[in-house]
Amino acid sequence: MPKNGTIPFGYMMKDGQIQANPEEVLAVVTIFSEYLAGKSLNEISAQMEVPYNDGLKWNKNMVKRILENEKYLGTSKYPQLISAEIFRAVNEKKTSKATCIVSDELQEVRNLTFCKECGQKLFRNKAEKWNCHNQECYKFEYQLTDEMLIGSILNILNAVTANPSLIDADSEVGKYISDSEIIRRQNEINRKIDEKNFDFDEVKNEIFRLAEMKYERCTYSDIPQKTVFLKSVFKNQKQLQTLDTEFMKICVSKIFASHYRFIEIEFKNGVTVRNTIERKG
Repeated sequence: MPKNGTIPFGYMMKDGQIQANPEEVLAVVTIFSEYLAGKSLNEISAQMEVPYNDGLKWNKNMVKRILENEKYLGTSKYPQLISAEIFRAVNEKKTSKATCIVSDELQEVRNLTFCKECGQKLFRNKAEKWNCHNQECYKFEYQLTDEMLIGSILNILNAVTANPSLIDADSEVGKYISDSEIIRRQNEINRKIDEKNFDFDEVKNEIFRLAEMKYERCTYSDIPQKTVFLKSVFKNQKQLQTLDTEFMKICVSKIFASHYRFIEIEFKNGVTVRNTIERKG
């Protein structure tokens, strides 16, 4: 319904006074609620069915003006439509997005999160979506939100808490790998020892040299110790309802997000555990 352009959306003139317009009030409350729930200005404008004014089609600028209109807090002329608490929460969130402020929790996640396909760090935009901006790679075919990423991390950490064997690592502390040169030198020493009058000092030096070569071919892995440590940490851990970043940093080496709709955590012992992101709609 056309109305005086000086009367904000949500109000109407009746009996010479400005009063709340019931249909439009519901739209105003919905806009504030949906924004707090995480929807973007464009997403909110697309779902509006009540005409803005004179049949104008909604756009993000109209939604933005409503979110910033202090008249909804109530004045001597305008009835209150939105509580001061909700209005403040919405505009604090808007300010946070505009200045690209990232919470400490998300900053810790961002420090650890990489694209599974190219290995580059993921980019998080102001709309709270994550993507790969490597020009030699490609963008995700789905929207990866903060909620989806953190939810997947929680799922993996809680799964390992319930079943620590998920991070068992098949690795030995030490391993010796022989090669053709080692075998050749060993055979040469055996041949000399079989001689009747072999040179003892020469063979002794050859044995010492062979021992050095074998030592050089020994490898050491601390993965078993790391696995024991991680399992002891998870043994004392309760199921998480919210992300514990300090616990995450103790256990997690990297977080990978894939174009193929899964999140993967690489733990400090090199073992990876995957969580698939379900399709919606």
